[in-house]
Amino acid sequence: AHGNGYADPNFLIPPAIEGVTVDGGAFDVRQGNNSVDLAASYVPRQRLNSFIQLTGDYRDADVMAGWSPSNPKTNAWIAMEAGFGNGFLERLEHRQQYKLNGLRQFIFGRHELTVFGIGYYGFSYVPGLIPINVPVPGDTIDNRQLDRTHTGLFVATDNWKPSDRTQFSVSGFFRNYALALRSDFGEGLIQQSESRNVIGGEATYIQKVRPSFSLLAGVDLRRDAPRNLDLKHADDAGIFQPVTSNNLTLSFVEPFVSVDGSIGKHVHYDLGVRQEQVWMDNQDIINPQNSFNKLATLTLPKGTLTLLPSDRSYLPMVAFSYGEAFHTEDPRIGTGTGEPTLLSPSHAYQLVFSKVVKQTQLYVTLRRVSNSQELAKIDPDTGLQESIGPSLNKVLAVSFQRNFTHGAVYVSYSQADARDTQTGEPVPEAPRTIWDSVASENKLPLHLQLRGEFEYVKAKPLGDGFTGVPVREIRGAVLRPFLDNRMSMGANFLLASGYTGQTTEILALPTDSVPFERVVGVPLKSYVSLSWTYYFNK
Repeated sequence: AHGNGYADPNFLIPPAIEGVTVDGGAFDVRQGNNSVDLAASYVPRQRLNSFIQLTGDYRDADVMAGWSPSNPKTNAWIAMEAGFGNGFLERLEHRQQYKLNGLRQFIFGRHELTVFGIGYYGFSYVPGLIPINVPVPGDTIDNRQLDRTHTGLFVATDNWKPSDRTQFSVSGFFRNYALALRSDFGEGLIQQSESRNVIGGEATYIQKVRPSFSLLAGVDLRRDAPRNLDLKHADDAGIFQPVTSNNLTLSFVEPFVSVDGSIGKHVHYDLGVRQEQVWMDNQDIINPQNSFNKLATLTLPKGTLTLLPSDRSYLPMVAFSYGEAFHTEDPRIGTGTGEPTLLSPSHAYQLVFSKVVKQTQLYVTLRRVSNSQELAKIDPDTGLQESIGPSLNKVLAVSFQRNFTHGAVYVSYSQADARDTQTGEPVPEAPRTIWDSVASENKLPLHLQLRGEFEYVKAKPLGDGFTGVPVREIRGAVLRPFLDNRMSMGANFLLASGYTGQTTEILALPTDSVPFERVVGVPLKSYVSLSWTYYFNK
């Protein structure tokens, strides 16, 4: 997802990703910067069924292909995707996206070496934010808005298991990234751009001392170097003039350690600590007096205590977690603001009740997260930072999943309250209520397979007394396999109402005499698309 609340489809995810683990990042010693409420880890597949897939509608087309060697003992694959289209708004996007992913695994005795790479280039004209419930010619206030991005990533990991109880892992990565984003929030065209190189790695050691006790220790190292981090405004002649310009270097050294074990049959614990040492070098090119080089440190305790009932008990499993986390602030300084703190810490508590009965899973989660005050948001019109918080976020989430022989049903509900602890006012743009339900059935008449989803996001406060509009989405897909599952055809649809990226902006339409603050967003559109997939291997 990138741009003004705008998300692109990524057809590579289903064939390339085998699983995703999600946790509260504040409670996991393996998670660092920005992992406060959520952290996700993706598990790539070791092999693909070689295939080609074509998906399209009357405005967009996407072609994708994947291949694995014929030798089933060779864990390797490569997948490519090319997407083109204009979206569903009147402003034609002329979108182009090219993606290349690959994985190769080698086994040397007790060493398992995995290399993984990603390449991406994307360009699109972005319609941008427009007033909600107001007709806007061409669905854009400025047809010059665009997004151009490219990135490359290479990862190499060696997992060494000298014994059944010991494991060493060493991983390193390099990423190159560049962005040019032009947007208009009502004060004229702006351009945000940057290029960065990121290099880092992790070393971990796991020792299973005995069946009920294990030790994890490791260190994360990372150097993130955004260059030409610029914000520019276009003048009346259309020439971009600089507002802010920075070169940054962020260096992270993050050792961590945790112990994991059981006390008897009904108590499980996981306790750890992570030490954060962050160096930040901010070179302000326009205002050199705002440049600085600073070091900040944090010690982050984390832990989870789980009560496990007996197998025959009707009681649920109960897990209580506490953790401290942080994220780095935006170090760019606008006129009239002082030097920020480097790290914005948070404190999180979580209580989870879970119960599994046969093929039915039920989870109830209570979470409380307190965030410190931060200067973390650059206003795109002025280049100034906005002070946010301190804030308190309380969440209740309930999820239910039932697995059947030929399908499944999943329903989730979450209710949140996010408030500024100084003023008591709601935090703008934070969702309050989300309903989601997903269902699948794989054995219907005529060999049809069905997927469906309904999502509802309740209207949220946007600040200054404004409230947004709710978002409703109904997604569906009907699939029909052929040739002993070697080929499939499908129809996919979205019925949507509402706007994504809802916020407030002071802007004027041609029909307005003076600019005034109003609610804006990107309208969601309904569509139907068709897909054809062919697998070269059974």
